[in-house]
Amino acid sequence: MNGTNDVFSRIDADRDYVVNLARDLVRVPSVNPKFQVEQGLNREADVQVLLDGHLKELGFQTRSWDVFPGRPNLIGEWDGSDDKSLILCGHIDVVPVGDTSRWARDPFGGEIAEGKLWGRGAVDMKAGVAACVAAARAVKQAGIELEGRLAIHSVVDEEAGGFGAMDLVKREKRLARRAIIAEPTWGNIVPAEGGLTWVRVTIFGKQAHAGWRFNSMWPQPLVPGRLEPGVNAIELATRFLMALRDFEQSRCRDNWHPLTPAGLATINPGVIRGGAGLGPDGTPQIMTNAAIIPDVVTIDLDYKFMPQERFEDVKAEFENFVSHFAQTDAWMRDHPPAIEWDLFGLNFPPMNTPVDDPLVSSLAERARLVQRKAPEIKGFEAVTDAAHYAGAGVVPVIYGPGGDGFHGDNECVEIESLIETTKVIAAAIIDNCGTR
Repeated sequence: MNGTNDVFSRIDADRDYVVNLARDLVRVPSVNPKFQVEQGLNREADVQVLLDGHLKELGFQTRSWDVFPGRPNLIGEWDGSDDKSLILCGHIDVVPVGDTSRWARDPFGGEIAEGKLWGRGAVDMKAGVAACVAAARAVKQAGIELEGRLAIHSVVDEEAGGFGAMDLVKREKRLARRAIIAEPTWGNIVPAEGGLTWVRVTIFGKQAHAGWRFNSMWPQPLVPGRLEPGVNAIELATRFLMALRDFEQSRCRDNWHPLTPAGLATINPGVIRGGAGLGPDGTPQIMTNAAIIPDVVTIDLDYKFMPQERFEDVKAEFENFVSHFAQTDAWMRDHPPAIEWDLFGLNFPPMNTPVDDPLVSSLAERARLVQRKAPEIKGFEAVTDAAHYAGAGVVPVIYGPGGDGFHGDNECVEIESLIETTKVIAAAIIDNCGTR
C-alpha cells in the first residue's frame, strides 16, 4: 500500500498530535473582523504564527503576506514535480460566537469531552487544517519521499467571501495540479459545488410628492400645467420580484447536476433598499420619508448557478431576462433597470471535478478502508475556497471531518472523525504525489 500502513500506524501511535494542534488552533480566537471587531478576538495572525512553527519543524519552506492589514495568508511547501503536485488548503478565520449564554462550554476553551473537541472553529475548519498538517507529518515520519510537490495553504477571510484564497491564487505563479480543501464533509467526498455571485439590480422610478399619488393612479384631464405623474420604484420592484421568482423556478426546473440537490440554482433577494435619490454609494439617499414617491430601489441578489454552468452564460441569461421584463412596461422601456455584477467583489466560480478523477478515486477508496464504509460522493450546497482554486485551473476536491454546531452554538468536531480524516488525507498525499 505504498507505505500507508506505516503512516496509519504513526497517526494511531500519536493521536494526540492532531487533536492537540486542533485544540491549540481553537484556543486562538480568529473571528473574521468583517463581522465583529473586539480586543483579543481577531487573532488570525497569531494562528498563522502557530502553524508556521509546525510547518517549519516538518521542513516546509514557508512564506506569508498580509491580504489585509494584520491578516496574513501562509504557505508551506515541500519541493517536487509539478506533474504530481498537490495543495492541502484550509481557512483559519471563524464566524462570531453569537450569544455566549447558549454555549455549554467556553467557545475558545478547546475543551475535550464526550469524544469531541469543542469550540468556535473546531469543525469549520481548524480541525481540517490540523489534519492537513498532521497528515504531512506522518508521511515525513514514515520516511516517505514524495515525487510531487506538496503545499499547505492556510488562508484568511473565507467566511466573508474567500478573499484570502482569491488573493493567493492571483499571486501564486506556481499552484498545483490538484487540491484537497479540508472543509467538514462528514467523511464524504465532494467534487462539485455550484458557482455564486452577488448582483445588484437597480430599479428607477420618478420622484414626486406622495400627495399627488392620485395623479399616477387615476386618469387626469390633460390640461395645461398638469403635474407630471410620479413613478413608484418600489411598486416596479415588487413586480420585478414576482417575475424573478418565476424566472428562478424555471432555472431550478431546467438545471440538473447528478451530485447536487434539485433546485440548487436559486436567486435569493437578500437586501432591498427603496427611497429617493440615488447616492454615490449606489443606494437610495432618503429612506425615512414616506411622503415621497420613491424613484430608486436596489435589490441585492445571492445568485447561485450549477457546477456545469459558465458564469458568462449565466450572466447573459439573466441580463436577457431583465431586458425582457423592462419591455413589459412603458416607463421601464425608456428607463431600464441597471445591473451590477460581482457586487462587493464576491464571485465564486463553479467546481465540477469529474467523479473519475484520480484524486476523487483515491479519497473514495482510502475513506472506504479507513472509515469502514463507502463514503458518499456528492455535491456541496454552499460555496468554499475550492471555487477559487477551480477558477485558477486547479482540480479541487473537498474532504474533511464531521461534527456539529456549524456556524451555530456549541460547535465541535468528532475526534474519531478527525483521526480518520488525517489518515485519508495522508494516504491521498502518497497516492497523488507518488514516491521516489
